Amino acid sequence: MVYLNFGCPWAHRVNLLLHLKGLTSVIPIIVVDCDLVPNGWSFTGNDGSATADPLYGFKYLREIYQKADPEYNGRYTVPCLWDKKKETVVNNESSEILRMLYSEFDAFVPADRREDVRPLFPKHLQSEIEEMNEWVYNTVNNGVYKTGLATTQEAYEEHVHVLFASLDRLEKHLDQPGHSPFLFGERITEADIRLFTTMIRFDAAYVTIFKCNLKMIRWEYPRLHDWLRRLYWDEGEESNGGAFRKTTHFDCVSFSFDLKCLVEIDAEFYPDQERICADNQDTECHHTGRSTSQHSPALSLENLESAIIAKQIWKMAKLMVGNCWT
Repeated sequence: MVYLNFGCPWAHRVNLLLHLKGLTSVIPIIVVDCDLVPNGWSFTGNDGSATADPLYGFKYLREIYQKADPEYNGRYTVPCLWDKKKETVVNNESSEILRMLYSEFDAFVPADRREDVRPLFPKHLQSEIEEMNEWVYNTVNNGVYKTGLATTQEAYEEHVHVLFASLDRLEKHLDQPGHSPFLFGERITEADIRLFTTMIRFDAAYVTIFKCNLKMIRWEYPRLHDWLRRLYWDEGEESNGGAFRKTTHFDCVSFSFDLKCLVEIDAEFYPDQERICADNQDTECHHTGRSTSQHSPALSLENLESAIIAKQIWKMAKLMVGNCWT
């Protein structure tokens, strides 16, 4: 079984794969609350979670880790793949869980979902996917966190521009032969799964709270936006009946940071407008107010009241994303 929540992008990867492979009836999904409390992830009955762990009646995910190892003092993270027979944690690293699930349970899925029939990590593309995984992880998946949690203006500037350079690179990638409608052609691969869970949160969350606001996917990246919309709305065989949309929970995305976390993001950093112009020297340098901090400054969260306001802004951003896709 696997423990996850609906707000975390890393856990979203595993949830998405389970739906793509048709493994949800084979590997039970146990959901924890999206609100991270001092004792860690918990079972409250909110955000799709149970009121208690169905195996042991625990109230906190940390108790699962401690059952496996009473001396464990690391982080109690999701996703967490649990072995019911051995009563231990198998793995809690999303990228490694993905690789395990590609074929380990293929005896229990429909024939057309098996890795040798519909590969998510095809042999002839493995080196290209691995290469993309490396820079996408460092500069996009993790890049939004490096930007949003920067503690100095210099660190913020460094990471925000690297992040958007990588988004520019992805936009160009999708324009190359053999790289559409998905990242590596006609079939969904691991690369699409790993990128999707960050991109689906970008305009709705990272632009506002994490100040990743030089551009927005839906306005400045038409190919990425089309790729994202196609994955989200597809309900055909490629997505196994809508796996991407079924596993995307915008309400939980909106509340995946608790108020305490928001209050602690108190630095007020701004993109360098002259550098933005220099980076876009081939186009007319003007700001529409949609995505630059000149018109939409980075949030300064100094107290509880401002944190609540920020969450309301986040909810509005979520609605804007939904509305523009309908």
